[in-house]
Amino acid sequence: MNVTLFSDGSARGNPDGPGGFGTVLQFIDGKGQLHEREYSAGYKKTTNNRMELMGVITGLEALTKSCRVEVISDSKYVTDAFNQHWIDNWVKAGWKNSQKQPVKNKDLWIRLLAAMQPHQVVYTWVKGHAGHPENERCDKLATTAADGDNLLDDNLDVIASEC
Repeated sequence: MNVTLFSDGSARGNPDGPGGFGTVLQFIDGKGQLHEREYSAGYKKTTNNRMELMGVITGLEALTKSCRVEVISDSKYVTDAFNQHWIDNWVKAGWKNSQKQPVKNKDLWIRLLAAMQPHQVVYTWVKGHAGHPENERCDKLATTAADGDNLLDDNLDVIASEC
């Protein structure tokens, strides 16, 4: 099955404010019918990059079968990590970046790699806020979640102390 995963993240007052992600999954069934699912959640204190990652993770973790997935994101942080092979270098270097510093958001990168395992995944970058319908929809889901009630904890303080 071919799936398109659109995702966006948002953070208000980045890096210490609330944030959210929005994800839209699309696939066409054997009868040519388009199916869509939407996911979003908001967090009390997070960063934009963490929300960009959570959107992709949530979409991949929602898939119940092995799929070919095209991830479409306006986050160079996410798309370049794979298309420029940064992640391969981070893993080889024991989760250190090119400056020999710990990779930020290691917990989510590890979770993303695990979520990718059963799938064939490619990453495509699109310009944000440029009228791409699904990207605009994900942005709306992300910002609405960030501004909503019942925000989740991202445990940034615990994560920062581990780095």
